[in-house]
Formats: sequence, C-alpha cells, structure tokens
Amino acid sequence: MRGAGIVREVTTSTPSASVVHQSQRTTLRHDRPVAIITGASAGIGAATAIELARMGYDLVLVARRRDRLAEVAARASDAAKRLVRTEMLTMDVAEVGASAAILDAAERAFGRFDVVYANAGYGMERSVHATTSGELRAMFETNFFASAELCSDAARRLIAAGRGGHLLMCSSCVSKFTMPAFGAYSASKAAQAHMARAMAFELRPHGIMVSSVHPVTTRTEFFDVVRESLAPNARQLYAIHEMSKFFVQRPEKVARAIARSIGTRRTEIWTSVPTRISAGLITAFPWLLDAAVAFSRRKPAPGSAG
Repeated sequence: MRGAGIVREVTTSTPSASVVHQSQRTTLRHDRPVAIITGASAGIGAATAIELARMGYDLVLVARRRDRLAEVAARASDAAKRLVRTEMLTMDVAEVGASAAILDAAERAFGRFDVVYANAGYGMERSVHATTSGELRAMFETNFFASAELCSDAARRLIAAGRGGHLLMCSSCVSKFTMPAFGAYSASKAAQAHMARAMAFELRPHGIMVSSVHPVTTRTEFFDVVRESLAPNARQLYAIHEMSKFFVQRPEKVARAIARSIGTRRTEIWTSVPTRISAGLITAFPWLLDAAVAFSRRKPAPGSAG
C-alpha cells in the first residue's frame, strides 16, 4: 500500500461562467442527496460525478490527484448549472482507515450520504506466472479490499441510521471471464462482483440496494496504465489490442447507466448487450473463449510486418 496522506478540503464549486455572491451561498439546501465517488479524478468516476450533479446530488470526490478533483468539481457545477457542494479528499483508498475517513468526511460536511460508488481501481496486463506476490496483493488491496471495506462500512452506518441507500462497486466485464495476461485483474473484479451480489441479498431487507458495474473497454486513462505494464514483445498475444472499436465505450455512457440504476434493484449494471450475452455464452460454453484466444494469437501484432 502506498503512503499518501489525507488532504481534506471542503469546497463549494460554482459554474465557471457565473459569479456567486456570499448571500447566494446561504440559500443552499442541506437536504440534497449526497454521493461518494472514489477514483473520481478521471474516466468513469469523473463522468459519474458530473452525471449525478446534474441529477441534484452533492458530492464527495476521492482520488490521489487534488488538482484533477478540483477540475471535476468545477465541471460538475457547470453541467448542473447550479452550486454543487463538494468535499474533496486526496488519498489512497488502500490506506488503512481510508474508508472510515471517507465516510466521516461525508457525514461532517453533509450530515449524510445516500450513494457510495467504489470506483477506484487499476489494471495490469501480465502473465500470472510473471506477476509477483506483491503486485497481486497490491491490486487486490485497491480493486477488492478497499471497495469491500468502504461499502461494508457504509452499510453499517446506513443501517444504524435507519436509512436506505445505494452501494455500487465498479467491477468489469472480465469478472465473468478472463483473458491471457488479465488473470490478476479478472480475479480481483470477480471477487468484487461476488461480494456485491451477496451484499445485495443481505442488505435489501434494510432498504439498501447494491450493484456491481460491468463496463467494457472504456476510453479512459485506465488502459494507458495497463499498456505501461505490458512488455512490448508480448503485446501480440493479447486480445485487448485487437478489440473492435464496437466494444469501446465513452465513460459518459457508463455514467448514465449508473445514474439510471440508482434506487433500483438492478444488481448488475451492464453497458453492452453483446458483451453481456458473450459473457453468458462463454460461461456456458468455455471452448468459445479458447477458440477466440487461439484466433487472436494467430493475428499479427498491431504495427508488425506481414
């Protein structure tokens, strides 16, 4: 786990084209719903923050880059065309005590929280035998344990308060199947999806909904990080580099799907019908994935001769 400290900053973001006077700040309602979003500085997390701001939510945004959080807060207010109260926390979600710090900050700033979206995570494209124990544990700390702890802690607080809410974990389409070099990542996301499904059953009697989110390849910084972890001579092995543009989505599409699902009993949020069907077929007929991987390995690597 990395050793970043926590920087707590409460801001009242305003649309950049507007001038808001102090008298206007006093008219802010304090009964707006509040959404907590981790990994909120870019990609799906940032897009979800903006979408929920449009829906009337105030925000608790969590990430490691404070400057990017401030940009997201400003964009959220621009999109919502109103004041969006924002609590920005600069932290690593895998740090010990991070979940309690996030929820405490939300309750101090707003007196409540209604939605928790555990979105923070990262990928690594590497063969299982080439992945060190430390790398595997670090990935599970961020992708699985941090989200499980945050949602579990949030559930206990919502139950104690006698209020419902909605907890979401950002899983992946590869939680249902895996690919070469995605063993560690797929395993962390499968664990997340199973945890979310169990919590959905357990918490529904308390009026708390739980969903896992299963995006396909998304145009975000995520795959820049993945590419950095990949040895150049191995790239031709992996289907992600051969993936059709048909299966690439914008983060805004995922954010809209999340927003539509909040408050519903939808336990899995998928943003691609073909991928969801494919996942079901691969589960029923594993040889289909074997054939697809074998076919992708026969194709030349992007940019290679021949």
